[in-house]
Amino acid sequence: MPAPSSAPTTPTPTSSTPTAPATSATAASAPAASASATAPAPATGGGGLGPVALVIAAGVSVQFGAALAVMIMPRAGAAGVVTLRLAAAALVLLLLCRPKVRGYTHSDWTTVVWFGVTMAGMNGLFYQAIDRIPLGPAVTLEVLGPLALSVIVSRRLVNLLWAGLALAGVVLLSSHGGGGFGGLDPLGAAFALGAGGMWAAYIVFSARTGRRFPQADGLALAMAVAAVLSLPLGVIEAGSDLLVPSTLALGLGVAVLSSVLPYTLELLALRRLPAPTFAILMSLEPAIAATAGFLVLNQAMSVLDALAIALVIAASMGAVRSQTRKRAKAA
Repeated sequence: MPAPSSAPTTPTPTSSTPTAPATSATAASAPAASASATAPAPATGGGGLGPVALVIAAGVSVQFGAALAVMIMPRAGAAGVVTLRLAAAALVLLLLCRPKVRGYTHSDWTTVVWFGVTMAGMNGLFYQAIDRIPLGPAVTLEVLGPLALSVIVSRRLVNLLWAGLALAGVVLLSSHGGGGFGGLDPLGAAFALGAGGMWAAYIVFSARTGRRFPQADGLALAMAVAAVLSLPLGVIEAGSDLLVPSTLALGLGVAVLSSVLPYTLELLALRRLPAPTFAILMSLEPAIAATAGFLVLNQAMSVLDALAIALVIAASMGAVRSQTRKRAKAA
């Protein structure tokens, strides 16, 4: 899934999350880590090739992690893979961050718990989606959630244009006959759209958590909440198969590729890259996902498939740029 990330001020249509984004630690898009919610402000107004390459590398890591997840679903099922990913990512982040648990208010804990709930929902729905439909279409549908959030928050007429572009992409996605986007499993598409809605909520709670908890402490705690919530579903679906050493190793690989690595890369990038530029780069997630699906899972695309992805990417970038101009004028 994508690694949805969010700036701690105005939500934008970015990534895993999770997780990212990153996560970014993301969707489910993700879907992963919330690097920009915890990262310091960039030292300069622009970004060079270095931070741009880091963001793209994070996106590649997230989407190829999702492709790996699809490959192990026959062993553990979609819910089992979610459990493995979240549990492994939570363990790694808790060991690295060692967040303190004292000194926070009831409101702080409520925020981080809801962050964990949205993270679990985003990942769970996204992995159910990619178990049924190709990776590229799933991420394309999922990114509509953050895009809708951006359009609603901005309240600008020009964003109706971006919404229209995104709608045109969805129409192509749903009406194209034959292979690829045509004939998408309706339940899989619904799961992807649901993951997009959870991604939008994830962005909101990611930003709130970033303001209340230092560094990545809030992310680590929320990841632990998400892992606990996903555990029963994973055990019900996969049972003892979750404990097979090879499955555990692959689950750890998914966690590293989809959560830990992209979060780290995004955090490093955001120290030198303005948040709007970061958001635009994260809008490329559907294209990266389609590429990963093609290279790893042999999920071919037609010209219309690529056009549908391009329309949603253009809409996402346009919405980000519109918000950037609005903030610049306000300043």
